Amino acid sequence: MTERDYTKGTWSLEDLIGAPSGEPMEAAFADLEKAVVALEGARDDLASTIAEDVFGGILKQVETAAYVAQRLNGYSGLFLSENTADQDALALRGRVEKALADARNRTLFFDLWWKQLDEENAKRLLKAGGDVTYYLETLRKFAPYTLSEPEEKVINVKNVHGVDGLVTLYEMITNGFTFDIEIDGETKTLTRSELMAYAYDPSPERREAAYRALLSVYDERSGELAQIYKYVAGDWSSENVDLRGIESPIAVRNLSNDVPDRAVDLLLESCRKNAGLYRRFFRLKAKWLGMEKLRRFDIYAPLKETTVEYPFAEGVDLVMESLSKVSPEFAGMAERVLAEGHLDALPRKGKDTGAFCWGVVPDRTPWVLVNYNERANDVSTLAHELGHAIHAMMAADHSILTCHSSLPLAETASNFAEMLLMETVLSKSEDPEFRRTLISQFVDDSYASILRQSYFVIFEREAHRMIAEEEPTLDQLNAAYMENLREQFGDSLVLDETFKSEWVSIPHIYATPFYCYAYTFGLLLVLALFQRYRVEGDAFVPRYLKILAYGGSKSPTAILDEAGFDIRTEEFWQGGFDVLSGMVDELEALS
Repeated sequence: MTERDYTKGTWSLEDLIGAPSGEPMEAAFADLEKAVVALEGARDDLASTIAEDVFGGILKQVETAAYVAQRLNGYSGLFLSENTADQDALALRGRVEKALADARNRTLFFDLWWKQLDEENAKRLLKAGGDVTYYLETLRKFAPYTLSEPEEKVINVKNVHGVDGLVTLYEMITNGFTFDIEIDGETKTLTRSELMAYAYDPSPERREAAYRALLSVYDERSGELAQIYKYVAGDWSSENVDLRGIESPIAVRNLSNDVPDRAVDLLLESCRKNAGLYRRFFRLKAKWLGMEKLRRFDIYAPLKETTVEYPFAEGVDLVMESLSKVSPEFAGMAERVLAEGHLDALPRKGKDTGAFCWGVVPDRTPWVLVNYNERANDVSTLAHELGHAIHAMMAADHSILTCHSSLPLAETASNFAEMLLMETVLSKSEDPEFRRTLISQFVDDSYASILRQSYFVIFEREAHRMIAEEEPTLDQLNAAYMENLREQFGDSLVLDETFKSEWVSIPHIYATPFYCYAYTFGLLLVLALFQRYRVEGDAFVPRYLKILAYGGSKSPTAILDEAGFDIRTEEFWQGGFDVLSGMVDELEALS
């Protein structure tokens, strides 16, 4: 790839909606109202005897309403992530959430009618489904758990001022946090992303100081944050388990992901069985670092005393080069994100502290947010999020109702992009120490994506159980989290009590319960895919592109069955761990 003049800056939302206020925004709200009124007008046509062509026309109206709603939702969410304390952004987000709740209530009749339709006529009408057939099939799966129309409307309304409001409150509180750390005698006040760069610092003292600065701030507010969590988890169980009758809190997520409960149980059990792989790695790393035993503060410690910095332009160029090795089309899609001003990479106070990609609507290039601090890890994060963008663009030919991949497959392109990046960087050096350092970094990152994320879900299962049955105190939830950490690490490292309230710093368990196993699923899947790519080379690429191009137009199980992967077996999950075990074997040989 030819190096370009990439500049680390902020994004533009103008090609989604022209402005956050005034005529462009009012026109977007008017489009939503127009689409809802049009769909409401079709209500009387919904009968079991409806003709297929009439039903197909109503589906087009459903798609239009979903499109304009998602455009508003995406804009307000992206605008707020630029500065989560901005009053105008908060006001817009609140207005959008109310408008969307109203729209959902007024168009709820379609989903309810479809779920309650007799099987014979449903099969007949599915012939008119076209690209939204799988969407219609998934709605039918929720039929046993759907309440009456008045009850569903009440839930939609109360969520805006209830659980959704609590999640927004959590984000406002935590994204406003700053952290003080002393570096070389100078006290610095940093954002979370800036602070956690020191978790990768060569200095053990700085690593410890970074974690203590982070966790002390969260611990000070842990009473409030834990109470928010108890309300969120309680609402999740009360609505989905008690009212709807879904078997368990995690089964709610499995149902929406269209993944069998058994497959998720096998995934989590495989992680527990393979925790020893990471304990083995942590003991090896302690030896490299000259330590008797790692501390929890040290798990992301670099192996070399000097850390390599990657200026933004250099980091982007590395990502583009790696993507182009699989397909020039991949690099071209990633280029679009930057060329169209859809990347926000500049760290700043108030900005969302994480990283994400949002493919809002299929006919717009996705928006990517990262906090780029010139670390090697930031290059990996950039590759990861641009991988998400590529996935969205590969599926852009699908309907707004089927373009977005299910969560378990959502990490496929992102993790694959990280693997490509590692291969590219490794190819530039024959130094065994460099190879050891880079592979070690990958295993570090795989811990963060596989074991750490799966144990978050294991903690969530226990926390949701406790909240439903026991009304636990903060201390009891902290104790459950510490037990979770002790199971993860065994005796492979020293675990400080400071980490007892770390769980309140994990945004996903608030905003999207049980989301985190998607990271585990995604990386273990990609390890298997990448192994195929290494063996088959270019012959593998068309099958890989087909997986991405499906988007959410087919179930993840069916997509992977077609590609030759059976997620319903323990062997599938173990295969990913076997690849990682091979990496640890190589690291031992390089020692």
